[in-house]
Amino acid sequence: MIYKTGKPKTKQHYREFKIMSQHVVVIGAVALGPKAACRFKRLEPDSKVTMVDQSDLISYGGCGIPYFVSGDVSDASQLQSTSFHMVRDAKFFKNVKDINVLTNTKVRSIDRNKKTVTVKNIITGQEDDLSYDQLVLATGSRPKRLPIPGVNLKGIFTVSNLNEAMAIKQGLAHGEVEKAVVIGAGAIGLEMAEAMADLWGIETTVIEVSDQILPGIISPNMARMAQCHLEENDIIVRLDEKVQQFHGTDRVKRVTTDKGIIDTDMVIMAVGVAPNGDLAKAAGLEVSQSGAIVVNDRMQTSDPYIYSGGDCVEIPNLLTGKPGYFPSGSLANRQGRVIGTNLAGGNARFEGAVGTFIIKAFEMSLASAGLSLGRAKAEGWDALSVFVSQFDRAHFYPEKGLMYMELIVDRKTEKVLGVQGLGGVTDAVFARVNAVAAILKYGATVADIGNLELLYAPPFSAAMDIVNALGNTAENVLRGKNKLIDVDQFAQWWRDREGSDAVFLDCRGWGNAKPVSEKYPDDWKSIPQDELKKRMDEVPRDKPVVLICNTGVRSYEAQLNLKQKGITNTYNLQGGMATVKKWGLDL
Repeated sequence: MIYKTGKPKTKQHYREFKIMSQHVVVIGAVALGPKAACRFKRLEPDSKVTMVDQSDLISYGGCGIPYFVSGDVSDASQLQSTSFHMVRDAKFFKNVKDINVLTNTKVRSIDRNKKTVTVKNIITGQEDDLSYDQLVLATGSRPKRLPIPGVNLKGIFTVSNLNEAMAIKQGLAHGEVEKAVVIGAGAIGLEMAEAMADLWGIETTVIEVSDQILPGIISPNMARMAQCHLEENDIIVRLDEKVQQFHGTDRVKRVTTDKGIIDTDMVIMAVGVAPNGDLAKAAGLEVSQSGAIVVNDRMQTSDPYIYSGGDCVEIPNLLTGKPGYFPSGSLANRQGRVIGTNLAGGNARFEGAVGTFIIKAFEMSLASAGLSLGRAKAEGWDALSVFVSQFDRAHFYPEKGLMYMELIVDRKTEKVLGVQGLGGVTDAVFARVNAVAAILKYGATVADIGNLELLYAPPFSAAMDIVNALGNTAENVLRGKNKLIDVDQFAQWWRDREGSDAVFLDCRGWGNAKPVSEKYPDDWKSIPQDELKKRMDEVPRDKPVVLICNTGVRSYEAQLNLKQKGITNTYNLQGGMATVKKWGLDL
């Protein structure tokens, strides 16, 4: 409908505002576009909607592509299907949603003065003009490609759409690939590496230009733990390495980097995505320096008759207050609903995001919300992180597994800036990171985390959940009661022990401490926590003492006991031996 100026204040007034049905054109029909179109049609069934997409495959779950390649999702149509097994193709949208869809159709330009878009059928070459009353830009993102020699050889893919995913899987299924190289150790790169190595048994190498996997998303120590798990599952990870050239006569056969040559039959280029804002820019709409379309909290562009959302826009980062880029199918769907509401005269708002992330890699899940420690410091916070390892269920419950979680906080305000978690492929990590993610935008503090009310029963959690333990640990550190050493610093001290006077004191029972203590009798001292008060005279007062237990709880208690006796040059190993082993340090 077309509306008069002003806002309707009652339902009757709302109905009186309607003058005539309108035509909404939606450019892009994967995630946000269909959501906005369907929401609008539910509110205004008499209006007309036309979706335009340059592909023949529309309205699919793009985030499911790695699982289609891996075989977890057996058929591509499942990514297009509704929960009641109807394929969301052009016929479905016409018959079920009363929405017209033009597939294989590219939008060439937008004329904002005439309120028309010029489209071209990429098969027939026919051009047409579509008039609109309101327009939605759901143009998404495009994968980045390395500008290096050989980039156009066959066998080099990005993970950009369902058609390309089908080509990748076809090559794997036909036995054309024995070795594969994945460029980029972000989420998509790691998911694709698992997909090829796990089901297909392909020798897979991941090349990352940064010094850790998932750079900018998780901490170096958490990344090291995840990398160890990948390597345990036969993924080759090469860090600090830059790809320089692809080789092959017709199809890619080798990859040259600044550190050597790698034979391969397929390359997956997963080096990030860029927003598709070119069409908007050409139409004179405001775009950011990164090329993303600028929108307000109603998801309107600089033209009030044009809306946009999803991977082609920037939205506020609710922690930094700055524009952020969050390509995510979940955000796109929620923004689509906001747009659909506002197309029908509503006043829905989308305030922004804190940034959330989770992946599965073999038997591991890895998640984060908010800022990493490095990002928080780069944004100007005096940030610190605390690390806790703990069972995901009650310690006495027979079925349980260890979780590893990190909390990032600001020293001055004690505000929580981010959280990260690593564990098995269960609900454990997902649930804990989700719980913290939900309250980050409200300025949650360490006290809020320490006292956060969470569901409890032994099959699901501990009475003092790991989330609460994170908050309490952070509070102890901020109050100066817990002086920590991170696992990477511990590893460095251990390697340099011959030239150092540091003492490594194991607070576990003798049964746990015995293997290491007997192997390194001059470096690894065993005093169980329950014997410490009687054996205080064995602890040196003139040397730094690293306190060690399984998870960091008993060593913290030992630190307090030693402090009471005036021994203060002590360091509690965050996460304990459980973290040391997960990190990959073999003692």
